[in-house]
Amino acid sequence: MGLREIKKQQTRTAIADAALPLFLEYGFDRVTVAEVARHAGVSTNTVFNYFPAKEDLFFDRGAQAEEHLAAVVRDRAPGTCPVEAVRDDLLSGLRENHPMLGLQPGATAFWQVVLDSPALLAREREIGERAEAALAAALTGPPPHPADTPGHAALLAGAVAGTHRAALRDLRRRILAGEPPEAARDAVVQAVVQGFGRLCHGLHPAAGPTAAD
Repeated sequence: MGLREIKKQQTRTAIADAALPLFLEYGFDRVTVAEVARHAGVSTNTVFNYFPAKEDLFFDRGAQAEEHLAAVVRDRAPGTCPVEAVRDDLLSGLRENHPMLGLQPGATAFWQVVLDSPALLAREREIGERAEAALAAALTGPPPHPADTPGHAALLAGAVAGTHRAALRDLRRRILAGEPPEAARDAVVQAVVQGFGRLCHGLHPAAGPTAAD
């Protein structure tokens, strides 16, 4: 990465870092882009150069989230079931307390802001839909790929992405209810193993259910 790109990334990060505390303190809908710009020490136009919409300031890693499942499937080892690859990636993130899963301190405040804002809830759904579409594209391929047609890939992507979203929603529900992060994580790990195991059983019935270590 060149110096120009490094500086652009630093500016983008600084703007997002200035925006989040404002959103957490006042709520997403009460904070304006102009206020974020003032706190970041840049112009409003500069903010929009890096974040086309206000929602992008809050979900500043939205593009990563949209591409993540597809990347897991594309980068899996040869011969690895894509369902198992997504399952194992999620289990790894849970066990390592990955920041994007909401197990870090302050996650309760972050998710409460989302639940209080129709605009953020809508953007969250949009991110999920784009992630599912990207996953479907990654699943499409000639035999022996599990999804050898676009229609088959769309159905499989819906099942996998839906199970993934359901696990993260359950984790959020538990955290917001005040459950200790460790207990919430352990409960969701069990659900992930069971849920993805059933998907694998349906995709590879002769092999029977699978379970992660």
